[in-house]
Amino acid sequence: MIVVLIMVLTGVIHFVETSCYSIRFGGVKLKKIAVSLSIASAVLLIARTSNLSQSMLLGNMVDSVDEGMEGSIVLSFRLILLSASIGTLISIVTYPTMAKLSPLLIKRFEIEGSLMNLMTLTNIKKLRYVPSYIRKPRITVMQRLRIGGIPKRMMLTNIFVTSVYTTGVLSALYASILDPAHSTTSIMSAGIINGVATILFTLCLDPHIALLTERALIEDTGSSAMTRTYIFLMISRLIGTLVSQIFFLPAAVLITYISKLIGVL
Repeated sequence: MIVVLIMVLTGVIHFVETSCYSIRFGGVKLKKIAVSLSIASAVLLIARTSNLSQSMLLGNMVDSVDEGMEGSIVLSFRLILLSASIGTLISIVTYPTMAKLSPLLIKRFEIEGSLMNLMTLTNIKKLRYVPSYIRKPRITVMQRLRIGGIPKRMMLTNIFVTSVYTTGVLSALYASILDPAHSTTSIMSAGIINGVATILFTLCLDPHIALLTERALIEDTGSSAMTRTYIFLMISRLIGTLVSQIFFLPAAVLITYISKLIGVL
């Protein structure tokens, strides 16, 4: 039961984080980047803070593991990683709908003046109109996509950073099972891993995305160009969650090895 709960929470977190690209697109479309980035940053903060409750649930699951049950916990962790991929995939499929809603969200934010006012009961009741904005993804759009013009290094970086961020906590927790003598050291490494992933994202990805966004504001076809960019970023993020399945066990072994080295000091 707890595995299912963690899977749902993980899927929602990755769905929300990936959907932030549509909020940025709304800013490009309305030429209100500062407002859209403010909303996207707040949404990302809420989503990543939710990882705290996820970590508590994961810790409880690891505490209940008996000796000889390593195989079952590996399967559970892989299902959780899979839920991250599913959440990201759902965000990609719903991108047309989210891209339609994001300009309305930005306009409403300007009227209300703050996120707290935006979450009032009156605005929440307006969610009943959301079905009228649902848009189906079109295969023809995907067929017209070409990777030319999108920085390959940016996509590869996004894949790597996403894979590290996705598997960081799980690999650290599994390392604590592999080496109970240094379990605390292994678990504490999760914060370092996620911190490194966040730094890489800030240093290597954010400047590129900001530059592309500024160019899009100048060009007449900027919104369509950024749609293409954001779709590729979401696809690379999806690939990153799948690559995390490959990194999971090697990362756990590496964390175990490093924890033992630190224990010798």
